[in-house]
Amino acid sequence: MWVTAREAFWIALDALRAHKLRSFLTLLGVVIATTTLIVVMSVVNGMNLYIADHIANLGVNTFVLAQFQWAQGWEAFVKAQRTNRPIRLEDYDFLKDNLTGYKTIAAAAGLGAAAPDVRYQSHVIDEVSVSGTTPSVFELGSLKVDAGRYFNESDYDHNSMVCFIGHDLVKQFFLRTDPIGKEVLVRGLPFRVVGTAQEIGTSFGQSQDTFVQIPLTTFEKNFMARPSLNVSIQAWDSQQMVPLQDQVRALMRARRHVPYHDPDPFGINASDTLMATWQALTGTIFAATIGVVAVFMVIGGIVIMNIMLASVTERTHEIGIRKSLGARRRDILLQFVIESAAMALAGGVLGILLATGVAQLVNLVFTASVPISAIVVGVVLSSAVGLFFGIYPASKAARLDPIEALRTET
Repeated sequence: MWVTAREAFWIALDALRAHKLRSFLTLLGVVIATTTLIVVMSVVNGMNLYIADHIANLGVNTFVLAQFQWAQGWEAFVKAQRTNRPIRLEDYDFLKDNLTGYKTIAAAAGLGAAAPDVRYQSHVIDEVSVSGTTPSVFELGSLKVDAGRYFNESDYDHNSMVCFIGHDLVKQFFLRTDPIGKEVLVRGLPFRVVGTAQEIGTSFGQSQDTFVQIPLTTFEKNFMARPSLNVSIQAWDSQQMVPLQDQVRALMRARRHVPYHDPDPFGINASDTLMATWQALTGTIFAATIGVVAVFMVIGGIVIMNIMLASVTERTHEIGIRKSLGARRRDILLQFVIESAAMALAGGVLGILLATGVAQLVNLVFTASVPISAIVVGVVLSSAVGLFFGIYPASKAARLDPIEALRTET
C-alpha cells in the first residue's frame, strides 16, 4: 500500500511538472483560498499580539477608571460622553485616601487633539503628546528611564516646571548633548528636563516616543484647569483585581450618590475587557473570510475534479493494464485519490509560500505574524479538498471494466 501511495504521489507531481500552465490554472482556486486564509489569520494574529502589547496592555494587574467604558457600542459611547461627569483630581485624591489594598494608584490627563509644538533653541517638533501625570505613573512600569529621573512628589506638590521627555525629542533636540537640565518650550513655557525615556516604538505606524510628561498639578495650572483624568489602579495580584474593582465602583457610586438601580456613571476598564471586545470584532472579520475561502476552495475542488475526470479518460488504457496485472479496485481508487490530494496539497503549499511573503510585506507597514496554526490549517484544508473532490473520479476509475479499458485506444 505504501509503495502504491508513493507512486501515486510522484505520478501527480510529474503530471504537474509536465503541464505547468494547466496545473497553475487548476490549482489557482486552492492557491487563492489558502493565501487569503493565511494572510487574514496572520493579520488577525499580528493585531491580537499588537493590541495585547501596545493598547490593551494597561500594566500588570492594572485597570483604569475613566469617564466612560472604552469597549462599548457607539450609541452607548455617545450617551456616556454626554451624561457621565469627568473624573477629576478630587476624585483621584478621594480614591487615594479611601481605597484600601491597592499596590499603586496614579492619574493622567492629556491635551488630546490640541497637541502643541515643542521647541529647543531653533529646533521645533510639531504635535507632541503633552500629558500631566502623578509621579506614581512611573510605578506602573510602562515607562523606563534612559537618563536622569522621573519627576517626584516634591515636583508634584510645588507645581514644578519640570518634564520627562520621549526618545524622539532626545534624538532631534539633544543628539550630541546631555538633555538633563536643559529647557524646552511647551506652548512658550519653559520646562526643565529632569529625565528621558527609553525608546518605546511605534503604534499603528505612529511613533510613541514623541511625548512630554509634566506633573499633573503643573498641567492643571498652565494648560487645562480641571482636566478629565484616567485613574490607573494596580492590584498586588490577579486575584485581587475583581474585589478592587468592586471597591472602586462602590466608592465612586457613593461619592456621586448613584441610586442602586442606575448604571455606573463612569467606566472601569481592564485589559481582558478590551481584548474580549477586540477578539469579538476580529471573529466577525474571520467569519466573513471563511465564507470567501469556502467559495474559492469549492471552485478549486471542482476544477481539480474535472481535471481528474479528464485524467481518468486519458489513462483508461493504463488502468486496464494495471487491473489485468492484478491491481485491485482499492489500489486504483487509492492512486487517483492520492493524485487529487497531492495536486490540492501542491496548491496549498504555493498558497502558504505566497501568504508568507504577503504577510512579511504587510508587517513592514502594518502588523502581521504567521501563526503555526495557519500553516497547519492551510495544509490540512487543501489536502482535504483534494481528497473530497478526488473521490468521484477515483471511484469512476476503480469501477472500469479491465477488458473494456484495454480496448480503449491510447
